Formats: sequence, C-alpha cells, structure tokens
Amino acid sequence: MANEDKKDFKAMLRDSKDMPKMQIITDQKSIEKYGGNRMYFAPPMDYDAAMRRVPYGKLTTVGDIRAFFAAQSGADFTEPITAGIFVSIAAWASYQRGEDEPPWWRTLKANGELNPKYPGGVEAQKEKLEAEGHIVLQKGRTNRKYVVKDYEKVLYKFT
Repeated sequence: MANEDKKDFKAMLRDSKDMPKMQIITDQKSIEKYGGNRMYFAPPMDYDAAMRRVPYGKLTTVGDIRAFFAAQSGADFTEPITAGIFVSIAAWASYQRGEDEPPWWRTLKANGELNPKYPGGVEAQKEKLEAEGHIVLQKGRTNRKYVVKDYEKVLYKFT
C-alpha cells in the first residue's frame, strides 16, 4: 500500500463491499489448487475480529484465518487476494485508532513471515513480537525476509 498516512483505513474497514458472499468458480486450475469450487469472500471487519481473538503469546497466519472462515461458511476456501488486503487494512485501521488496537502484529504471512505492509513495516512488527517473547530470524542475504522461529508451536486455534 502507498500513502497510508492519507488513507482512512477505519472507513475501509467498515466498508463491507457486499460481503460476505460465496462464489462458485469454474476455472479448473483454481479448483485443483484450492480443493473445490466454493470460494468465500469475508468482509474486512471479519478479519479485524479474527485478529482480535489471538491472545498474547499466540500467533496466527493469514492462511489460518482464511481456513477458519472457509470452514465457518461451508466454503472450500476463502479468496486469498482480498484476505491479504483486508488483513493490512485491519492493521492500519488499528494503528489509526490508537486505542482499542487489535494485536495485528500476531498475524503472520505464510511460513511465519512478517508482513512489510503493516504499520511501521517488519521493524515494528518484529519489535512487538519480540516484546511478547517471540524470536524473529532474518532469512536470506539479498532478498531478506523475517520469520518467527518455531511459529507453528504457538499457533492459535480458531474454533
């Protein structure tokens, strides 16, 4: 995202964009990739609510949230592009609110990777995660990524 300081993420968070909704997809490659044809779209506010559920010391991934929404809605999968966008919107809306901040830093990308699109980038997320006792490792020399060590051991189970 660009120009975050000029955007009203709180308004974006409240804009449901006619979601939730279910869509039947027909593209065979997508059906094979995601394991079915029923694709669910969750509204931004649902991502905010899911991120709020992750307690101190626990972590989740965007994929875990998507799997929870799919199971909850009876879908085969939750649409991945909007999921990534809406998680970032929830994080930025939280940052703009200042108080009543859901713990956005506990939501990781796939494979425990930190999200550079969050407020303050990976540095801010790293600082918050380390303050909660997590160990953040740098991977790669030129294409650096940051991941939480053993994140799988502290994943929050959505129910």
